[in-house]
Amino acid sequence: MPTAEYEMMNKTQRLAAFFIIVGPDLAPELMKQLRDPEIEAVAREMSVMDVVDFKLQEKILDEFCELIGDGLSTALGGMSFVQRALEAAKGPQAASNILLRALPASDSIDAVRELSQMDTRQIFNIIKSEQPQTVAFILSYLDAKQVSQIIPLFSPQAREEIVERLGSMDSISSELINKVLKSLGKHLSSGPQQYSVHRRGGATAAAQLLNSLDKELSKNLLTRIEERNAELGEAIRKKLFSFEDLSRLSQRDIQRLLRDVETQDLAVAMKAAPDLVRRAIYGSMSKRASESLKEEIELQGPMRMKDIEAAQERIIAQVMQLSEAGEIDISQEDASDLIS
Repeated sequence: MPTAEYEMMNKTQRLAAFFIIVGPDLAPELMKQLRDPEIEAVAREMSVMDVVDFKLQEKILDEFCELIGDGLSTALGGMSFVQRALEAAKGPQAASNILLRALPASDSIDAVRELSQMDTRQIFNIIKSEQPQTVAFILSYLDAKQVSQIIPLFSPQAREEIVERLGSMDSISSELINKVLKSLGKHLSSGPQQYSVHRRGGATAAAQLLNSLDKELSKNLLTRIEERNAELGEAIRKKLFSFEDLSRLSQRDIQRLLRDVETQDLAVAMKAAPDLVRRAIYGSMSKRASESLKEEIELQGPMRMKDIEAAQERIIAQVMQLSEAGEIDISQEDASDLIS
């Protein structure tokens, strides 16, 4: 839509414009300071604010702060921006949930929105006869709690096929969308209609699904997927837990992890660690230990990114070992995942 005149914009619209201006790297960090209802309101505005032109940028920045100096250029917003920003701030599943609630009916997938309001047993009864790819598509829109209750209702073989299809779904084709909506239409009050959708599949979505399941079921599913498709299984495993996810661990779990991590690996990995991870790590250490780690990081000098990533991967591997042994909890379920 055309950019609104500054004087006519409300506070939410101005905040949405500000997030677009600062870009997808900083916007997620700022979003984390908001409550979900506020994020939904801002996301709704960002999704329809395609362009923030030079003059509007100047007015917005004058109001908020002096973050950007010379060289302002047109800033692009829209659905692509808001999805990337929300996924970085809240994670793929929570981002999908927020978008599903925030977007107006004409811009969202009404059929899945209606389906998501049903009891999990009702949802299962509607989708149980569908092809695995269709089920995977539908489950990618439901929140973590619903998915964790629906997946166990399928047979073991069906579960494996559904998760594998979800992991292989790089994008949603219009042919699949039309097929799903036609199938769902006969079950829903709204009937078959024309919709546009914004959710993606892939290894990230499959990992998010596995993270919502019982640990033993998740472990067994991933093992079977690795046997069926080693490349996909490896991709999903890497997405189950990222270095950035360290910030989600409890202080007790981080302290347990640090007992097994080599000091050199930690110092190297922390060279490119996000602020949230740094705060989580330092906050789980004694003052003396944290100061010692900071000094070691400073003494290292410039390093190649591939060496930093290798150190981070070794730490992630230790996280997964401790998780499988039941010594730490890497569950990413939080309050935002459970809102329906």
